[in-house]
Amino acid sequence: MAFSAIAATLLTRFSALHNSPLKFKVSHTGRLISIARVVSITSNPSPRQKRRCISMASTASAEDKLTAPFGSWKSPITADVVSGAEKRLGGTAVDARGRLIFLESRPTESGRSVLVKESGKAGEEPIDITPKEFSVRTVAQEYGGGAFKISGDTVIFSNYKDQRLYKQSISSEYSSPSPITPDYGGPAVCYADGVFDSRFDRFITVREDRRESSLNPITTIVAIDLRDNNIQEPKVLVAGNDFYAFPRLDPKGERLAWIEWSHPNMPWDKTELWVGYISENGDICKRTCVAGFDPKLLESPTEPKWSSKGELFFITDRKSGFWNLHRWIESNNEVVAVYSMDAEFARPLWIFGMNSYEFLQSHGQKELIACSYRQNGRSYIGILDAVQSSLSLLDTPFTDINNITSGTEFFYVEGASTVHPLSVAKVTLDDQKSKVVDFKIIRSSSPDSSKYKSYFSLPEFIEFPTEVPGQNAYAYFYPPSNPIYQAGQEERPPLLLKSHGGPTSETRGILNLSIQYWTSRGWAFVDVNYGGSTGYGREYRERLLGRWGIVDVNDCCSCARFLVESGKVDGDRLCITGGSAGGYTTLAALAFRETFKAGASLYGVADLSLLRAETHKFESHYIDNLVGGESDYFERSPINFVDKFSCPIILFQGLEDKVVPPVQARKIYQALKEKGLPVALVEYEGEQHGFRKAENIKFTLEQQMVFFARLVGHFKVADEITPIKIDNFD
Repeated sequence: MAFSAIAATLLTRFSALHNSPLKFKVSHTGRLISIARVVSITSNPSPRQKRRCISMASTASAEDKLTAPFGSWKSPITADVVSGAEKRLGGTAVDARGRLIFLESRPTESGRSVLVKESGKAGEEPIDITPKEFSVRTVAQEYGGGAFKISGDTVIFSNYKDQRLYKQSISSEYSSPSPITPDYGGPAVCYADGVFDSRFDRFITVREDRRESSLNPITTIVAIDLRDNNIQEPKVLVAGNDFYAFPRLDPKGERLAWIEWSHPNMPWDKTELWVGYISENGDICKRTCVAGFDPKLLESPTEPKWSSKGELFFITDRKSGFWNLHRWIESNNEVVAVYSMDAEFARPLWIFGMNSYEFLQSHGQKELIACSYRQNGRSYIGILDAVQSSLSLLDTPFTDINNITSGTEFFYVEGASTVHPLSVAKVTLDDQKSKVVDFKIIRSSSPDSSKYKSYFSLPEFIEFPTEVPGQNAYAYFYPPSNPIYQAGQEERPPLLLKSHGGPTSETRGILNLSIQYWTSRGWAFVDVNYGGSTGYGREYRERLLGRWGIVDVNDCCSCARFLVESGKVDGDRLCITGGSAGGYTTLAALAFRETFKAGASLYGVADLSLLRAETHKFESHYIDNLVGGESDYFERSPINFVDKFSCPIILFQGLEDKVVPPVQARKIYQALKEKGLPVALVEYEGEQHGFRKAENIKFTLEQQMVFFARLVGHFKVADEITPIKIDNFD
């Protein structure tokens, strides 16, 4: 009986790779029907074995696939690949020679953030600017962002260890940074989101001063003198409110724009845009409120920016509830819309230094702006003519855009797609600035990911009904995908549902190797944008006000049920995971609903009252808007209802977390352990809110996988993972 050529080759290669014979069935025509048993590939295959496996995968057809239970499939997308390959990108800039500078966080260097310069010679690798003893990162508002600024051949950056600002020349490869802010004996004062002021040879930036109180630091806008090496106390320019962001100077250095807001608002709830006029001695001599002052007009202006002509542009969500681009008419203090549509031209201000639009060099009377917006679960990028109020979309491979940086005859974008990891690309336009003539990826967060393309699961954007009649929510569904394996026809895959953090945030359907880790092993994965997420306008975002722990939990459960009823997943193997606020949703879903069979909480919230008492200033009143009265704090805290938990949980926590302190994880762990439920707690030294070290990212991923497999999966994972001890189980 003869096999088809491909089937025979596949079996021969797999037998050699496994060093074990494979049992199989064939039809009377010689076609492979199934594989009865598959012996695991070694958990540490050699590079040659990996190449053979990937090569084999790219040539296998449907009838040649090996049949094995969902979840047990072998994949080259290992936890080592995920933890070591994914580099976070933290902003871009252009130097005096038009070369790209970008900030890169490296898990393999314990999360150290490094400024990297594009090489001046074609084909050469980019050059690290930041010396090894430095890490470019600010902890302002805990989440940071806006940690560096470039002007010509000079960079000013925040150093993670001491939080001081340093000045460095980037024209020389061996230039040593020099501090420009005082030494307070530790990281008690931090800075973010600065701009150079050439008129007074100084640096204007947001300062967060924790010397008097770490839980309630004083935030101001200050100026730092750059004229000599005599380090002085920064000069306060703007003070008196709870928070400041986006200090931006006009081209002549005569006017400073900024955003400010006060408790209990978050920057996406209500902010004010101000302009201050700078006197001859460098002080703010008078000021005017441009937007956000009218109590009858709820809005959250953001991202102010001056054009080369000295006009102030910004983004706000007045009237429509969608963040659109506007212009300030200074002569009569009037705000006019530049372009209006039901789409989000900005993101919520979780971190400093976002750059959603950029002015382009243009000729004649045109005022051209490269901008991006979010609509129906994806990003678009285009060129907006501010004079004609017209928008021309650009054709690029990216379906997700973060930041835009203008060059001379081109611009850079930070973006991604379903097959491109987060990357920086150089976009060159035609003479009319209406079409893309060249699109080149300069830097990728995961440059080797393309070799696993045959394993990628492409997300399906789904809209599903919520518990509120006529109201829908959104998610990205990733089916299992592996070119070598398939499951039995009657089997449905286990589902891992992810609840994103924030909770005022948005998950996006882009290439994420940590998701592909699951789907390539035979799991279905769904990433939910529950009510309260951004990307869909203010009305959708405000569904969560006063109802955190209800709307998000209901939407996650509704999404899981929708997928079960659609026949896409196994209703008896539903698992949930999430970090931070997503960890809270995970714990609340497991305490107050019976939809999921197991869960994993990463630095999640168990006690809402404890969070309110101990969290940092930026979010200290955020929770009041999301929860409501005192009774709600008790009723929605999973820690108060341990008796309602009925399934296994694994917890992961950084011991230096100031957003959700470790006591939260320890408290829920002890309570569940005493109740007798299977539970495990993993704590990491040196980790804060979110894990940055490669070894911890790897361990978290693998332990979730083996935890779910042992307790609800009904399969054996192909990887050799040593599971941690599970209390009340092992």
